[in-house]
Amino acid sequence: MREPPRRVVIVGYPDAELLDIACPSDVLDAANRLGARRPYEIALASLDGRGVRCESGLTVVAGLRLDQVDGPLDTLIVAGGIGHEAASADRRLTTHLRRLAGVSRRVASVCTGATVLAAAGLLAGRRATTHWRYAARLAARYPDVTVDPAPLFVKDGNVYTSAGVTSALDLTLAFVEEDEGASLAREVARTLVTYLQRPGNQAQVSMFLTAPLPDHGVVRDLISHIVSRLDADLGAAALAGRAGLSTRQLTRLFDTHLGTTPSRYVRAVRTEAAANLLATTELPLTAVARRCGFGSTETLRQAFLDHYETSPSAYRAANRRRAS
Repeated sequence: MREPPRRVVIVGYPDAELLDIACPSDVLDAANRLGARRPYEIALASLDGRGVRCESGLTVVAGLRLDQVDGPLDTLIVAGGIGHEAASADRRLTTHLRRLAGVSRRVASVCTGATVLAAAGLLAGRRATTHWRYAARLAARYPDVTVDPAPLFVKDGNVYTSAGVTSALDLTLAFVEEDEGASLAREVARTLVTYLQRPGNQAQVSMFLTAPLPDHGVVRDLISHIVSRLDADLGAAALAGRAGLSTRQLTRLFDTHLGTTPSRYVRAVRTEAAANLLATTELPLTAVARRCGFGSTETLRQAFLDHYETSPSAYRAANRRRAS
């Protein structure tokens, strides 16, 4: 007897991000077309059943009104977008989400949809991620949520949160792999001409590409100095001296413009530089550590465990497998 389809409901609201809706639905649709053993039945729901006018100005037709949705559901996905603040403040919406989460095998958010899940109480006591621009705000508003701004997506129990926008591709490909196996997920990725598969713990934003760079001239100069001289003394005192500031002033500037401390920023940049060398060169770990300013391979290893939740050797091996 054939199993019933996997019911997937994507929740939208005014000023949702179109890609947050399209990425999951297109990945699952591709899985269906490519022969998923148990196909996905995908629907878009809104509070009133009306079309979802996305922040781009385009409107997507919603097939369901939230109060008409009942369980069991396979997957409940909440989109993000600039409308997430208003959505999270709507008690009708958050009440429906709590109800549906209780009858869903898997609950997920894309981007700032994490704010809506948090408002519904579905992230309390959990680790979660969101778009890097909104991570500090989410953490401040919901102190019972452990917000990690680095990964592309986070799984905590049956609740998944993903980073900004196209990370929904990575998250939904992970769903397909969990449900249907790596072979189908790989074929879906090839069909969509996307990468299979950035691991969930990969950083969502490269420290070298975080855009735009801060307008503050001193901070921009220090970033350039850090990136180009990874093996130099980049301690807070040295950076403050270069900028003609006190260490307290330096720390305040980094917090204001980069949302982190000087030491954490330097460590993240060094770790990403090391990750790039590990993935693209044959340099031994000692040389990678030295070039990137780590005092030892053990210091490099600890930085990788903190940043990527894996060791440098495992990271190199995994990236070589993905490249091949």
